[in-house]
Amino acid sequence: MSRTLILMRHAKSSWDDFMQPDHARPLNARGRTSAAAMGEWLTDNNYFPDELLCSTAERTRETYASLGVLAATTRYEDALYHAGADVMLGVLQTAQANTVLMLGHNPGIAYFAEMLAHKPANHPRFSDYPTCATTVLSFDIDSWSDVKFSQGTVLNFAIPREVIAAQSNPT
Repeated sequence: MSRTLILMRHAKSSWDDFMQPDHARPLNARGRTSAAAMGEWLTDNNYFPDELLCSTAERTRETYASLGVLAATTRYEDALYHAGADVMLGVLQTAQANTVLMLGHNPGIAYFAEMLAHKPANHPRFSDYPTCATTVLSFDIDSWSDVKFSQGTVLNFAIPREVIAAQSNPT
């Protein structure tokens, strides 16, 4: 059986209030635009999550809301807030749906994407994973509890700047 993971970093957050706790920072205008564009990209490519695993931070929650895609099951996980790859793997192993969207933070999410992929995405921004970067990976497993590092096949990788440019200049 095949399982699909949509791995996304939160969109650009606001630094307008330096006294605001990091966990409570919302998206800025560019972040909301980027998230909406990435939601359109997901829809255009028929990537529809059945389950969401999301950090509890405001910027990850707002990124998800701005995507405009629905997930059948939504789980906000404290463990995903600034999590490392091992923690993210543990949370992913508890997923139940065939297609999962995981929303998190750098630097952990970039490292997690690299660790999951058998071969990295052929894109110069894959290793630094800019805000709202998204990797779609396929796994030949029966259950998420079977997922391991280096098992995923990268199906797609996109960053908002390129997606927005393509949406503005369709060919």
